[in-house]
Amino acid sequence: MKMAYISCVDQYAKVEELPSGHGLADVVFLPKRRSILPAMIVELKWNASAEGAISQIKERNYPKLLENYGGDIVLVGVNYDKKTKSHKCRIEKMRK
Repeated sequence: MKMAYISCVDQYAKVEELPSGHGLADVVFLPKRRSILPAMIVELKWNASAEGAISQIKERNYPKLLENYGGDIVLVGVNYDKKTKSHKCRIEKMRK
């Protein structure tokens, strides 16, 4: 996650554990003013599922954090499976 941010530090501001009123969004990437990229809400899971991470973003209404943002929002769910040592990711795009 940190390496991904380093590669786009000129385009995004990163906020970790952003309070939503219904929990904490793990990581939110906010595009800087000159960026044309979408905002991203990332939920990280351990021994669960990437789909479950996306469901949590929706159920806890994390996109409401960005209600004043006028662009698209990308929802990212990432799961790490300790047993298989593999990552799975699910990405969904929300249009404003």
